[in-house]
Amino acid sequence: MSTLTLAIVIAFVAGYACIALESFTKVNKAAIALLMFVVCWTFFMLDPSQYMGDLAGGEISQAVSVIIERHLGETATTLFFLMGAMTIVEVVDQNGGFNFVRRALRTTSKRRLMWRIAFLTFFMSAVLDNLTTSIVMIMLLRKLVADHEDRLIYAALVVISSNSGGAFSPIGDVTTIMLWNSGFVSTMGVIGQLLLPSLVSMLIPAFIMQSWFKGDLLIAGVAPEQATEDLSEVERQTVFLVGVGGLIFVPIFHSLTELPPFMGILLALGLVWVTTEFFYGRKRLRTKVSSKKRVTYLLSRIDMATILFFLGILMAVGCLQEVGVLSIMGDWLNDVSGGNHYLVTGIIGIVSSIVDNVPLVAGCMGMYPIAMMGDMAVDGIFWQLLAYCAGVGGSMLIIGSAAGVVVMGLEKITFGWYLKKITWVALVGYFAGMFTFWLMRTFIF
Repeated sequence: MSTLTLAIVIAFVAGYACIALESFTKVNKAAIALLMFVVCWTFFMLDPSQYMGDLAGGEISQAVSVIIERHLGETATTLFFLMGAMTIVEVVDQNGGFNFVRRALRTTSKRRLMWRIAFLTFFMSAVLDNLTTSIVMIMLLRKLVADHEDRLIYAALVVISSNSGGAFSPIGDVTTIMLWNSGFVSTMGVIGQLLLPSLVSMLIPAFIMQSWFKGDLLIAGVAPEQATEDLSEVERQTVFLVGVGGLIFVPIFHSLTELPPFMGILLALGLVWVTTEFFYGRKRLRTKVSSKKRVTYLLSRIDMATILFFLGILMAVGCLQEVGVLSIMGDWLNDVSGGNHYLVTGIIGIVSSIVDNVPLVAGCMGMYPIAMMGDMAVDGIFWQLLAYCAGVGGSMLIIGSAAGVVVMGLEKITFGWYLKKITWVALVGYFAGMFTFWLMRTFIF
């Protein structure tokens, strides 16, 4: 590893440490992430020739610009998907679309609410994806749980359940989508072999966390349903069907058109926007409608700090990818594991809680081509484990998954609190799921 590459790694590690210590430094993680992103690429530009090959000065500058713009484009697809999903969920929620879900969750028992959240989040994330499901559940929790400390624990369970639920579905997590679209796993293969391990990785942490809840929820902690004077029941149900139906249609749209998923989410947002504008436009002569429930207002409420944090983290990881650090890590894993797939994917899952799992999975897909038969074949042990570990492993740290980052921003969860209270719980569930997978592959499949 060259001195310049080492400097880039040090800059990334130092930035990551500052993000982890946000509760002590009192500096917003988004600011650190942006600095980390710019510093890493600035180091890269000090001597780009060692990474770009034999190119003239002007050609190197142009080539680096192309590389940065490519990473920015890939990052922007995630950011637009995030903004679109957050807006759709907010629109549906503000217009009473999730009232029936809130009724299903409503209870005075803290533990009963915990189990309902766990199972509902787990199965919703398999359909809506873990990111969207996390946004929905946090929005609902805000209306059901008044005590902030209790809500933090519920929110942590949402992160664990959504990541576990997304791992067994071909459309539940971005890394599983990558493996599925590239033909490394099949729909029935990933569902049949990962449903039980993923369920175990959610159930074990839930059993541990239920002892943290004692007594009943305060009646005051249960918020009334969304006001209904603006839209009729039929109109609210229509908004729900268009919004949630649009989210479900995103992976179908991607499969049919092969366009990036963010375009599907923007299509869904456009349909929700037109639908709500049509409903409110008809009511202008009949009633005074609150402008705070319309898309134009809700767009202004997007958490830009979270968006910029995503931008900084993903672009910094892109720099690590360009200098070959991720490839070096993959080669090292091969050497130290001696071909043990459980060890390799287990480590990848733990690392995915530190850095973005997308480039890690992409690197594995490039390093290990599909074989005709054996562990590396379609639906082989390696690819199934990779789908599980990359998805569930992100629960170990609050910034280890898109769902975690969003929940972190929405509920203001600190890195230190999650590390102290939740990491060990998620780790137990992670290894319990891997053990379940080993039992299944050894004695059943």
